[in-house]
Amino acid sequence: MKLNENYRNLKQSYLFAETAHRTNAYIEAHPDQKVIRLGIGDVTLPLAQSVVQAMQEAAAEMGKAETFRGYGPEQGYAFLREAIRDYYARNGVAIDADEVFITDGAKSDTGNITDLFDQDNVILVPDPVYPVYVDTNTMNGRKIIYADANKENDFLPMPDPSVHADIIYICSPNNPTGAAYNKDQLKAWVDYALANEALLLYDSAYECFVGQEGLPRSIFQIPGAKKCAIEFCSLSKTAGFTGTRCGYTIVPKELVFAASDGTEMSVRQMWLRRQTTKFNGVSYIIQRGAAAVFTEEGMAECRKNIEYYKENAKIIADTFTELGINFYGGINSPYIWFECPFGMESWAFFDYMLEKIQVVGTPGAGFGANGTNYFRLTSFGSRENTVEAMSRFLKMMAEA
Repeated sequence: MKLNENYRNLKQSYLFAETAHRTNAYIEAHPDQKVIRLGIGDVTLPLAQSVVQAMQEAAAEMGKAETFRGYGPEQGYAFLREAIRDYYARNGVAIDADEVFITDGAKSDTGNITDLFDQDNVILVPDPVYPVYVDTNTMNGRKIIYADANKENDFLPMPDPSVHADIIYICSPNNPTGAAYNKDQLKAWVDYALANEALLLYDSAYECFVGQEGLPRSIFQIPGAKKCAIEFCSLSKTAGFTGTRCGYTIVPKELVFAASDGTEMSVRQMWLRRQTTKFNGVSYIIQRGAAAVFTEEGMAECRKNIEYYKENAKIIADTFTELGINFYGGINSPYIWFECPFGMESWAFFDYMLEKIQVVGTPGAGFGANGTNYFRLTSFGSRENTVEAMSRFLKMMAEA
């Protein structure tokens, strides 16, 4: 028996596991201190009432013989796939319901999608980047190259024609930086993918936070994208499904690549085959709740929650503006990405802030080398905790 020794190339622990370990150790040593967590991107507001009601009604159906459901379709129930199709149509994007795959979240799918592709493919990710993109490909032993995201390009790297990649990960609005590509910038990436016969894996988990006019909320708003892109989205941020788990992946029918013998293979058909083999689908109860998200009432309730988080982001951003700290995000994203004060390295600043003011964030170094001197805060805390955390931050800077 041989192990997959690619696991030896992973960092010792997942980023958020390490921040949780350090935070819990501090709390254990200082039980009298109130620690405010603005690190991991978990939501705090409850599910919309229309969603809860839909789940309750679905649960009641499961208790009656005439409405009980067993195994559901691995691709997802038609009622939810059609609701997502209509949601895209309202945003000016035409997709077919059978191009929608219901899943337990974008995190899972951005990793699981790699099952479809050969180990020899070259993977391009921005630096800094959501760790799952890197870790899942490291587990498979793939070569990973990086596109520099930095202050010079506003953390929005563009394709380099002299560099070839087979699979490119893009997240916009971005986690961790909060930066968002415009249509012209995404068109450049689509053109690059088409020219290189490459695939774009587009993570749109934060599309619901886009507020600036003209910024795309889907890669499929870009001409040619259906021939070179897969889109992942999650209800974790759109509707607070972090604890109930539901997302969706769009795999266009036009997405085909040539096999080694020249035969065209449909990526959608490959993904369907993979899902029917390795995935039993999302529960009926959760899918009924998810469908309620896309109703007029559900969208209004979810939008109210998103505006609450965006106001939290503004409170954080206004604090950094007052202090003259350079930051990104906070407008089209729940994340605020800022330069660590005092020229500190991000893990050192994590410990400094935890010790001085008992506020937890996420060290930028955990997202890549370009995040070494940056830090991420989220707007998913309560209003009270967000205001208090910024008050503490102002006091910390005044006393430094």
